[in-house]
Amino acid sequence: MLDRLATTTTLWTTFVLTILMTFAFQYLAGVWSLAFLDGMSDPGTVRQAIAAMSAEQRVAHAWITGTLDVAYPLTYAALFAGSAHRFFPAWGGRVAPVFAALIVIDLVEGLVQILALTTAVDWVGAKALLTPVKTWLFLGGALLTIIGWLAWLIRRLRKSNG
Repeated sequence: MLDRLATTTTLWTTFVLTILMTFAFQYLAGVWSLAFLDGMSDPGTVRQAIAAMSAEQRVAHAWITGTLDVAYPLTYAALFAGSAHRFFPAWGGRVAPVFAALIVIDLVEGLVQILALTTAVDWVGAKALLTPVKTWLFLGGALLTIIGWLAWLIRRLRKSNG
């Protein structure tokens, strides 16, 4: 599985999709005048943000969370795991379980948000743990990926210059 994620085609595909989805979130936030809950970890702040939303905004946020924000962690985690395996072959495969956990954490956070947005259940307190853990794992994966791609680029430039 990791070998498949580390292929050139898969890495470029997941990279492009991650960038496109990142921009899609920004675009949709503008269309619906949304402050996405994904970056909020304080339960009180989350509840206030939801209370400030119109019914239309809550529905839009729930739909975005249930669609785009399901595809997003699957894509960026595949990019992170594939990059780690490709660019750090000695140990990169050992961090793949961390990125699998990141997918689960992000999806659980999304479920908590959808339940809160639809007033089904208030498990917003879980965001106090889920959101910071997701954020740190995401930033670690992004940093590892950037370092791997930069190291690859430097090696490639050195090789082409003789």
